[in-house]
Amino acid sequence: MHNQDTYTGASFSLKNRISRVIWNTTYLFLFKYSPRPFHSWRSFLLKLFGAKIGKGVHIYPKVKIWAPWNLVIHDEVGVADGVDLYSQGKITLEHRAIISQRSYICTGTHDFNQKGHPLYTQDICIGRNAWVAAEAFIGPGVTVNEGAVVGARAAVFKDVPSWTVVGGNPAKFIKNRQTLN
Repeated sequence: MHNQDTYTGASFSLKNRISRVIWNTTYLFLFKYSPRPFHSWRSFLLKLFGAKIGKGVHIYPKVKIWAPWNLVIHDEVGVADGVDLYSQGKITLEHRAIISQRSYICTGTHDFNQKGHPLYTQDICIGRNAWVAAEAFIGPGVTVNEGAVVGARAAVFKDVPSWTVVGGNPAKFIKNRQTLN
């Protein structure tokens, strides 16, 4: 983090800002309005911008992505319409992770204890076979571990243990989940 008493520059480099302008233009004209079944096309576009994308990935056209170069998406992941991948920091979606409609995966935050509230990022990981249900919020630095389920509209600020179900705001343990065969 920067000391705001002496630092007055932008939070992101000029190269980052130019890259985002080019990405946002590409997103608007080639990604957002592409036909729903064109998952391979959207994966191709994301790879052009530095995303690491596995096989059988289904990213729907209305997924909002801040910086594709900060995405690592493993095989058979599904990301539904309306999801916001606010990838100021790295977001990893492991094998068969599911992110449901209008969920918000947010790597950026601000240090409110510092003058000027400087921006900083913390990486997020959604584990193998984990499911983030509709309209959930996953905060900076959170790991949703393997097989965990985050209930609809939950707000998660701490790591979620493997094979558990959490819900609420803030998210709390609801029950254990059986492992998949």
